[in-house]
Amino acid sequence: MNTNNSEEMGGNDDGNTTKCCASCGITNLQNNQVKLKTCTGCKSAQYCSVQCQKDHRPRHKQFCKRRAAELYDEKLFQQPDCTYEGDCPICCLPIPIDPEDSTRMFCCLKLICNGCQYAYQKSEAEQGKSSSCPFCRQPRSFPQEDDVVEADLLKRIEANDDVARAVAMRQMGLKRYHEGNLNDALRYWEMGAKLGDARAHYQLSWMYQDGHPGVEQNVKKGVHHMKEAAIGGHPEARHNLGAYEYQEGKLERAVKHWIIAANLGCVESMEVLEMCFAQGDISEEGFNTALRAHRAVVDATRSPQRLLVKENGY
Repeated sequence: MNTNNSEEMGGNDDGNTTKCCASCGITNLQNNQVKLKTCTGCKSAQYCSVQCQKDHRPRHKQFCKRRAAELYDEKLFQQPDCTYEGDCPICCLPIPIDPEDSTRMFCCLKLICNGCQYAYQKSEAEQGKSSSCPFCRQPRSFPQEDDVVEADLLKRIEANDDVARAVAMRQMGLKRYHEGNLNDALRYWEMGAKLGDARAHYQLSWMYQDGHPGVEQNVKKGVHHMKEAAIGGHPEARHNLGAYEYQEGKLERAVKHWIIAANLGCVESMEVLEMCFAQGDISEEGFNTALRAHRAVVDATRSPQRLLVKENGY
């Protein structure tokens, strides 16, 4: 049995395809019937059986915990390609970070930028048509049409599409929250979070961090959901995570979070980075790089049609 560091990890890191059980040492060459399973924590150690994994756990536990934390940090500090809302499905430009600049269609749950929504409504009015969704062309339902909206959301929840179901659960959670039904809101957000919805994670983060009637305050759980929301591309969650790290005395990590948020278009994070630069907490090169990336992302969300709508107060 190995006695060096590979004993903790299991398997080889030298490029050799021969793998061995971290506990008993059996290899896939010695017995081709053995199917080694990788530890879900560290992604390094491999075992031929559940019993071997249990036997090896006392020696492996410390390494596994440390390596799992390293892997999660790598994932946490990756720059998302875009925010969790993605692009407008009509013009294919990034959805603006300001929620007032886009509209949710409850029929198909697509988020349409106000520029495309305005252009479509104008076209409908000129043709004398009734209001419909710019994407799926179904009769449009409005937030004040409570029964219609709920029926649309329930229909999407039952759909065989995890992305649509996650968004529907998030929206249903918001609906229940505004109705004052916190237990149902929490339940829907928990289901949405399990499907990977960043906004659902974000809603859960402040529910647990602040504590609400019927929801016991749990800062650790709140931070976990904040991290998951940030990984999923939620700019505000990323910005708040930077603030949390700063309060914990982890300035370097806080700055990293604010840079990522600024690169997603978060104005508040860019303003904080400006203060950090003035205080010498970020280099001139780092600040200028973040500023250029921030401006590029913000510019990418602009179009003549969107600017026209914004200027006219649509």
